[in-house]
Amino acid sequence: MPSMPPSRAAALLAFLLAGCSSVGGSGPSSGAIVRAGNPSAAAQGISIVALDEAVARRTTAYARSRQFDDVFDAVAPSGTVIGTGDVLDIAIWEAPPAVLFGATGPGAGPGGSLAQNAGIPQQVVGEDGAVTIPFVGSLVVRGQTPQAVGRAIVARLAGRAHSPQAIVRLAQNDSRAVTVMGEVGATRRVPLTPRGERLLDAIAAAGGSRQPVVKTTVQLTRGGRTAAMPLDAVVRDPAQNVVLQPGDIVTVAFQPYSFVALGAVGQNAEVPFEGGGISLAQALGRIGGLRDDRADVRGVFIFRLEQPAALDPAVLDTARTTAQGLVPVVYRLDLGQGASFFTAQDFVIRDRDVVYVSNAPIADLQKFLNIVSSAAFSVTGINNAVQ
Repeated sequence: MPSMPPSRAAALLAFLLAGCSSVGGSGPSSGAIVRAGNPSAAAQGISIVALDEAVARRTTAYARSRQFDDVFDAVAPSGTVIGTGDVLDIAIWEAPPAVLFGATGPGAGPGGSLAQNAGIPQQVVGEDGAVTIPFVGSLVVRGQTPQAVGRAIVARLAGRAHSPQAIVRLAQNDSRAVTVMGEVGATRRVPLTPRGERLLDAIAAAGGSRQPVVKTTVQLTRGGRTAAMPLDAVVRDPAQNVVLQPGDIVTVAFQPYSFVALGAVGQNAEVPFEGGGISLAQALGRIGGLRDDRADVRGVFIFRLEQPAALDPAVLDTARTTAQGLVPVVYRLDLGQGASFFTAQDFVIRDRDVVYVSNAPIADLQKFLNIVSSAAFSVTGINNAVQ
């Protein structure tokens, strides 16, 4: 049988090699990622940052600056202060002969020892910050302690009642409270006492978290400032269990943390991790490390939408931001250098990070050669079959 003409064999080989372009890969090469960070690549707009000790320290320092004890000023617990909407219990005594608030009792004549008590109906502090008391009139109590209000009542009754005494008690605290909501046993307003309730006290008073601690995030809003931390981190660091202030809003949310691993690693997957955080070295360990037969040790990348404050100002000069004000950043780690393993231990992985390891150039070349070799044997087999 005649052999296949050389022209037909060459055409068939070219057809087979053309299929090489359709062979899939694990992702972009290191060079392609670096080129995407070129300022001239306006369509990309990605900032490529070499990951070293200085960068790891900067990102860690930014994360610490967002902790509760740094965002919110430390305040000492304050005494009970009356506010609008609070309910007061007021009791007034006068020594015999007492007739201002009621008739004298048996044995309370001249020289008697039975004092008279006048129970005043509970008073709600109005929008003007005042309450109305018989024989005292309108009395501004907002911003004062119950003890100060009692002294003011006695001063008003001086010359009208005989040796007056007053006890004022806060029966219902509506003005000094925090709101706890979200994944807790019951959303509620938690009153604050002179003891000085802390963040975990308020969460416990609301029934505690309904989700596992390591998968829960706590957000604290005070005035115009908001910060969020993993509940696990608050539990482990007493400094983050801050003293609450009236009007604070505590939101407990179910938020499992995870990162995505892609490329030449032992396992491509979405990997959950604890709220307390893990390092890049731990993250690589959880996915089985880099593949010896494919990975480019100089091509370990972490894709992240970063906060501008966590970046060097020089990077921000050429960086673009998203609609949310975040900067698309790719951190690149060169594991070919021994010191990089210490950097990997210092660099903290964040929720929704993408860890990608590119293929080594020799791995792509080997794949190509395997395809060419397979194609060549296929042509030989076809040629032999038609002979």
